[in-house]
Amino acid sequence: MEEEDAHLHPPSSNHNDVVLNLPDLHASHSQPQHENDKKDTLLLAYKTLGVVFGGLVTSPLYVYPSMPLNSPTEEDYLGIYSIMFWTLTLIGLVKYANIAIKADDHGEGGTFALYSLLCRHFNIGILPSKQVGLNSSRATETHTWLTKLFETSLVARRLLLFIAMLGTCMLIGDGILTPAISVLSAMDGVRAPFPSVSKSLVESLSAIVLIFLFLLQKFGTSRVSFLFSPIMGAWTLCTPLVGIYSIVHNYPTIFKALSPHYIFQFFWRNGKSGWLLLGGTVLCITGSEAMFADLGHFNPRSIQIAFLFTIYPSLVLTYAGQTAYLIKNPNDHNDGFYKFIPTPVYWPIFIIATLAAIVASQSLISATFSVIKQSVVLDYFPRVKIVHTSHYTEGEVYSPEVNYILMVLCVAVILIFGDGKDIGNAFGVVVSLVMLITTILLTLVMIMIWRTPVILVSLYFCVFFVMEGVYVSAVFTKFAEGGWIPFAISLILAFIMFGWFYGRQRKIEYELTHKITFKRLEELLADCSVQRVPGLCFFYSNIQDGLTPILGHYIKNMKSLHKVTIFTTLRYLLVPKVAPHERIVIKKSNLKGVYCCVIQYGYADALNIEGDDFVDQVINSLKIHIQNCPDNLSPDSQEIEEEVSGLEEARSAGVVHVRGKTRFYIGLNCGWFDKIMLSFYEIMHSNCRSGLPALGVSLQQRIEVGMLYEA
Repeated sequence: MEEEDAHLHPPSSNHNDVVLNLPDLHASHSQPQHENDKKDTLLLAYKTLGVVFGGLVTSPLYVYPSMPLNSPTEEDYLGIYSIMFWTLTLIGLVKYANIAIKADDHGEGGTFALYSLLCRHFNIGILPSKQVGLNSSRATETHTWLTKLFETSLVARRLLLFIAMLGTCMLIGDGILTPAISVLSAMDGVRAPFPSVSKSLVESLSAIVLIFLFLLQKFGTSRVSFLFSPIMGAWTLCTPLVGIYSIVHNYPTIFKALSPHYIFQFFWRNGKSGWLLLGGTVLCITGSEAMFADLGHFNPRSIQIAFLFTIYPSLVLTYAGQTAYLIKNPNDHNDGFYKFIPTPVYWPIFIIATLAAIVASQSLISATFSVIKQSVVLDYFPRVKIVHTSHYTEGEVYSPEVNYILMVLCVAVILIFGDGKDIGNAFGVVVSLVMLITTILLTLVMIMIWRTPVILVSLYFCVFFVMEGVYVSAVFTKFAEGGWIPFAISLILAFIMFGWFYGRQRKIEYELTHKITFKRLEELLADCSVQRVPGLCFFYSNIQDGLTPILGHYIKNMKSLHKVTIFTTLRYLLVPKVAPHERIVIKKSNLKGVYCCVIQYGYADALNIEGDDFVDQVINSLKIHIQNCPDNLSPDSQEIEEEVSGLEEARSAGVVHVRGKTRFYIGLNCGWFDKIMLSFYEIMHSNCRSGLPALGVSLQQRIEVGMLYEA
């Protein structure tokens, strides 16, 4: 679909614009109304255990098995534990729980939220991000040298967009690898009490569990989500208790490794092999990005409380217990989790571990659906079907196409790369790159928006960029041993996103160049052969500073236009949510019966207006606009009544939705780059979903107008 597509071009400012107050159809049910209410905050902190921290708190299942250890000594294990402790402390506690969590974009977090935050404050995005009625702080910003660089350099802006896209692609890759490695590592516990069970059988059982999990996605998680937090709470409580038991019985002085000098000794003693081990230790912080990315469903305080008082001490004690056991049993590192579980509690821990792995997988699958939805509504990804599986939780979405692609890829990763080390290498690439991207974007936010003192910015950047850069360099050495998996996935996704984005931009450029002005429309209607026929027509357009060129094509061939025609644009903005009173913007033209309507949504809003409800809301908004139009300084009540009755008559005569179905004409004069990218775009466009079904428009009310755009 063309003309109903949502874009980020800002509605033009005009004194005729009227912003209408509508009921909020998308009120958030996840954030408490009173954030300072301790009970609500503690309840939210409890809920974060099942949603936010699933990937992070289950990491002990696969960290040690992912390390390529070779005859490790006591000093090696102390050094590894010291690295993991300081990684959790600096990246988890300092960076994410105390710095990144403050860089939200209207309550939303994640790498794309950082990008949109920068675009909202400065004109540095590829796409404009201003919007009608929403306050912008750009006018009061004083520009730094860095801001001027981005505003004047198209290359710098494209590089910033690429970094944000890469972070998004890596998060989607995380949605493939987390279920694979979590479930596979949990199910591997069957082999300890039953050595006869083969590795291939464990892989097959893991694939069956994942297939079952993906098949349940269409029902949503509302019915079972109440179990998520108790399961993760049990896991978070049980593993440190086992860890304490292991410390007492195996190596009571393990906490001497908290001294950083063990890290220096480790690298001094092991050199390059110690550096390569970082590819496994980085997995101890996997899932920490969720603290920032899931801000939209919780508040910062609840996430900080949960991490500081439950997740952080749980991980520190669990890894201490594992390390204490391995110091006494140095060759058990390939099964570093289940081997340190005492026999009497083995099966209860196995059951909790399997359930916790499934919950962790569910969290990442749900996050992937949300990221895809945001990418679709912002026009960075081809349209796929988005289903809201809950009437109460707006963020709970499901996409059938994405779900089954994820299922196939997850099962393929397990069956083809069943070795936990290979999947761990792939996982390490995702974890380290997402952390590095967040550090880069956070540094830009500190310099350009927060105006943090140079000394503090330099300290932050040097510590975290160097630390995460070393991790990235280590995981890159594992490229041939599984590290290529996320790169292949991200490359394919990035090519899809860029191809779609490029094609959409070229169409917008063509439409803006060949747009129909209202003066030209008046000339077309002045032709005696063009009739104004009864009925109400929604004519979908991508542009607002003028009318779509398809309109001229339509009038010349149909020789008619409906008596009431509403040029409608669905506009997704670079903000998470649009206030309900700014949702619909109406503008009246100088032509009788011709109106412009903009429906504004943020990337975290749900477009769930359907069929007649959509028509009702627009008609009601038009009536309010006609009665309160600023031009009516001395309104004639009879004229107003006639115009309002004309709307009702047009609706009674029939409603029709007209959209363009355009394609590029790729001629011989096109360059090779355009030929490749636009041909790829046309393939995607021919196979993606139409946008009109999202509004519940019946087939009988749709008209498609075909037109070729010259590339």
